[in-house]
Amino acid sequence: MDFDSSSATHVTDALQDADLDTLLNTHFAGRVVRKDLTQRVKEGANVPVYVLEYLLGMYCASDDAEVIATGLENVKAILTDNYVRPDEAEKVKSIVRERGSFKVIDRVTVRLNEKKDRYEAAFSNLGIKDAEISAGIVKEHEKLLVGGIWVIATLSYFHEEGQTSSPFGVSLLKPIQMPHMNMDELFEGRRGFTNVQWREVLIRSIGMEPAELDESVQWHLLARMIPFVENNYNVCELGPRGTGKSHIYKECSPNSILVSGGQTTVANLFYNMSSRRIGLVGMWDLVAFDEVAGISFKDKDGVQIMKDYMASGSFARGREQMEASASMVFVGNINQSVESLVKTSHLLTPFPDAMIDAAFFDRFHAYIPGWEIPKMRPSFFTQRYGFIVDYLAEFFREMRKRSFADAIDRYFSLGDNLNQRDVIAVRKTVSGLLKLMFPHGGGSQGLMKDDVRDCLEYAMQVRRRVKEQLKKIGGMEFYDVHFSYIDKETLEEHFVSVKEQGGGGLIPEGQGKPGVVHTIGLSDKGMPGVYRIEMQVTAGSGKLAMSGLWNSTAAKEQVKMAFDYFKANASRISGARKVLEHDFHLHVVDLQNSGVLRDLSLASLVAFSSGLVGKPTQSQMVVLGDMSLGGSLKPVESLAECLQVAFDAGGKRVTLPMSSAMDIPTIPGELFTKFQTSFYAEPIDAVVKALGVD
Repeated sequence: MDFDSSSATHVTDALQDADLDTLLNTHFAGRVVRKDLTQRVKEGANVPVYVLEYLLGMYCASDDAEVIATGLENVKAILTDNYVRPDEAEKVKSIVRERGSFKVIDRVTVRLNEKKDRYEAAFSNLGIKDAEISAGIVKEHEKLLVGGIWVIATLSYFHEEGQTSSPFGVSLLKPIQMPHMNMDELFEGRRGFTNVQWREVLIRSIGMEPAELDESVQWHLLARMIPFVENNYNVCELGPRGTGKSHIYKECSPNSILVSGGQTTVANLFYNMSSRRIGLVGMWDLVAFDEVAGISFKDKDGVQIMKDYMASGSFARGREQMEASASMVFVGNINQSVESLVKTSHLLTPFPDAMIDAAFFDRFHAYIPGWEIPKMRPSFFTQRYGFIVDYLAEFFREMRKRSFADAIDRYFSLGDNLNQRDVIAVRKTVSGLLKLMFPHGGGSQGLMKDDVRDCLEYAMQVRRRVKEQLKKIGGMEFYDVHFSYIDKETLEEHFVSVKEQGGGGLIPEGQGKPGVVHTIGLSDKGMPGVYRIEMQVTAGSGKLAMSGLWNSTAAKEQVKMAFDYFKANASRISGARKVLEHDFHLHVVDLQNSGVLRDLSLASLVAFSSGLVGKPTQSQMVVLGDMSLGGSLKPVESLAECLQVAFDAGGKRVTLPMSSAMDIPTIPGELFTKFQTSFYAEPIDAVVKALGVD
């Protein structure tokens, strides 16, 4: 029988799927489950995936169809009988009362009632707020006090006349998580898989189907797992809605907590000084913040304490110096196109204003590009075998005790542009990826060079993405973004780039229209920005109109000053065309939303002149500097920063005032040589140099 190519492909894919399923059931018998079962059971049960797979792992961890079918019925029966649906809460309470005790599956949070000196448990779905629970159970499971956990609890009921306390009590409580983890078993099992197969196993284990996803997307999904295996790892992921950014942090581990966007407190997150109890960072392996745009602290020092913690893993409260190992994850939505943000702003704009701070963002070890991950659709969810999520979570947790941060040093050294924070970030990301992909350390051969290289290049990309944004927010301090690594064997230096570099294309190639001038200068916020001045010249009587000047009186005065100088010196610019025979409309475009441009006069003069004579500026020319009413030149402020912005925006030529020549030594040599530079001695000379007039 003949097969067409598509049929052959389907057969090959089916064999590969079967092979991976067989491998998993061979090497990890009892530790894997078919992921489509989770989806089938989850419908109608609003519980995290790890809760469902805990039950599925007890009854369905097999590749025997009959065992799976029977187990599935058992799981459904348990959920029907013991999982508390909010609309059936009163019915369950009645059962507890009538029977005296009853097992329930619910999320339980505990608080200390100081007035009565006892602990009280609150059941999320059941609606019970004050069930008595013993101090022994609370001490054994402290997470009950911070955020709460999903449990299988035995509720008892006792009531007598005159009783003021709740009749409900917790007699037994079992957290829904694995009791122990045999890492040697996992290491040995890993040796039975190729690197690609193991990556697919990890991705299937969180419910996704790798066959439907590009390799680059698979790397991003792995990066989402790094905070689970790496202590004190700080990462953000921003992107469109519907890409599953928060799913893994909410559903796939009992060791992580997702804090929905909104107001939080230092006491809740770090340390409560009144109760002397550590907050979320001390109780969970990972604290993820959903919808970063809504994050706010009631405490004024909240962001500062978070910065300290993200930098060192410690924080001070009163006289206490606390340490914790929780990783910090920030996820949120980008509502604009990435291309637009790259050109006009930065990719961290969704964060609240209180957090738009270079020092805060410099603590991020990685920025996962959420816009490169496709929006979820049914075909992206796997129907195949993967690790029971609870087994995966315990594997992750055990790997936090190990470090692969020095794996780079055997084969590579890092380039000069990486500062100490960059080095730490890259090492932590590499360590996390290697823990995920090679938990056994690569076997008897150790970690192979190409495996380390793949992880290193990805780590540099996600850190450089952070650095590119810092460059826009924090200025020249963060301009060392040309990340590279050196192969110790060949001594070759390899540079790693990202797609979202700078504002390339803001200054287009080729000559523009007459009257269009690009300039770069400091805004009223003190940051350099790219501005385009557009001039429309029509027949008239020498009138001036202005627009795009931010309703700024100072900006309007600068343009008027340039126009007055232009009229007074028109004969030096053009003998044929008269200013008083034309009307001029000047419009300013703030290409990066930087704010009011401080120094506008000289660039406006060039625009007036270009429009009048009908000659455009030279290709990719940037006019820098400013002048006074009398024509005195002012040197360029923050020259190095302005030149870097010019280069990132696509500038190839610059014209500078002679007074800035003394600042040339402050410019990195490799940056200055990127430009064809000309110097002008007075304003009309600037016009000549910008237009390329002999």
